[in-house]
Amino acid sequence: MIELTNPIALADFYAVLFENQKIKLTQSTSDRINQSHHFLKNFAKDKIIYGVNTGFGPMAQYRIAEADQIQLQYNLIRSHATGMGEVLDPIYAKSALLARLHTLSLGYSGVHPNAVALMTEMLNRDIVPVIHQHGGVGASGDLVQLAHLALNMIGEGNVWYQGKETAAAQALASEGLEPLQIHIREGLALINGTSVMTGIGIVNTIYAQRLLYWSITCSAWINELVRAYDDHLSETLNGTKKHHGQQQVAALMREIIADSSLIRKRHEHLYDRRVEETIFKDKLQEYYSIRCVPQILGPIWDALHHCTTTLVEEVNSANDNPIIDVASQNVFHGGNFHGDYIAFEMDKLRIATAKLTMLMERQLNYLLNVSLNEILPSFVNLGKLGLNFGMQGAQFTATSTTAENQTLATPIYTHSIPNNKDNQDIVSMGTNAAWLTKKVIDNAYEVLAIQLVTLVQAVDALDCRDKLSSKSGEVYTNIRSIVPTFKEDITLSPYLARVKDYIKAHDAIHLNLNTFTS
Repeated sequence: MIELTNPIALADFYAVLFENQKIKLTQSTSDRINQSHHFLKNFAKDKIIYGVNTGFGPMAQYRIAEADQIQLQYNLIRSHATGMGEVLDPIYAKSALLARLHTLSLGYSGVHPNAVALMTEMLNRDIVPVIHQHGGVGASGDLVQLAHLALNMIGEGNVWYQGKETAAAQALASEGLEPLQIHIREGLALINGTSVMTGIGIVNTIYAQRLLYWSITCSAWINELVRAYDDHLSETLNGTKKHHGQQQVAALMREIIADSSLIRKRHEHLYDRRVEETIFKDKLQEYYSIRCVPQILGPIWDALHHCTTTLVEEVNSANDNPIIDVASQNVFHGGNFHGDYIAFEMDKLRIATAKLTMLMERQLNYLLNVSLNEILPSFVNLGKLGLNFGMQGAQFTATSTTAENQTLATPIYTHSIPNNKDNQDIVSMGTNAAWLTKKVIDNAYEVLAIQLVTLVQAVDALDCRDKLSSKSGEVYTNIRSIVPTFKEDITLSPYLARVKDYIKAHDAIHLNLNTFTS
């Protein structure tokens, strides 16, 4: 059981989403929510407060009679539950629910305590909103997507419950929970923020961190297979460039290959003995996809660090309008619901992941092309050349998937279509950015799965399992438990899918979530 505190950490999200831990509100959190609600209720009696006694958006100039104010909130929820397209996987929707819960628990929204209490129960009982991909422009936050969350809370629409789509009313009743009753502005407070793009983004960063560690591991492994010199990974060389990410990537690669019998030391081969050759058979320096890994993955490391920090800051922020401030006894109208911070970071993470995919594809091509590596059979074919095909077919999948990622990397942050009677005249498209980033990360895992199967086949082709570093050997064993050595052609798709599932669920290197938020 996790106490929901302020600030909430990335590790808390991981515990709830990936380890199914339950949450509970602290007494101070409950008190803060209650104070905010009572202050707003009293403050709004004789004042004009947007979304409490006025219409919404371009209709804010219409005053709403007291008798209609509760119905106004229900109307807002139902009218904006217009999502279409693909449905978010439950883990992303659950992350959005936790993100919205935490934002409301900060006490800047004036919601009734029952709203946060119901969200807590839904999380703990795995009643997860069915949220559609299409709908939000990310300006007043995720209005459409969050409207589906709010719809579930009032007992309408569908939820994920016990592994299937179920009517929200039925799921709530099965758990002995009552639908939410609106008190003052719960409709607006539930849908007016960045919690869906942030929730998707948080899951994206967790999967992206794991993906990056896998790529670092595979890159170190390829250095072993080609018997690369180790000086391009040295602390001295990488220390002469002042980028933190580059230094971290190089350090991890040095750690992985530390006990390898394959990696060569330049001084032993080229410095400490007289070299007579005028034409060198062995490469003095490897191709860039092998030698420049710290310089290529380093910027991705740094981008991921900044992205993760921004997401944690956003989820700990009041992303709503208006903002209820009990301390100053005031209500502030502004634009904290705008999603530009998340949109920008998701675009950067998507670009970074596309580049990481390109690196994996180039490393894969190196292994498959005998004219480049000069040590492996074509397409790492362990069967009969000409009759069998090895990894030839799988390369097509990796190449086409990489190309898709390159196309999807186009930024959305620079796209804005005015809407809402031009009230929302510049928007973030943050939810679209987060969703497309999710797609690019998922694609990258497919390319990674193909790369890993190629690597284990390459180890068998070179008969060097006993010379690998202990870390590379461990990964070899784990992948081989999924994909047996094959010489005859087999249908690879089921094996590749299993490898993808495995690497999305397991770390190559222990994933320390604090690394990217400290």
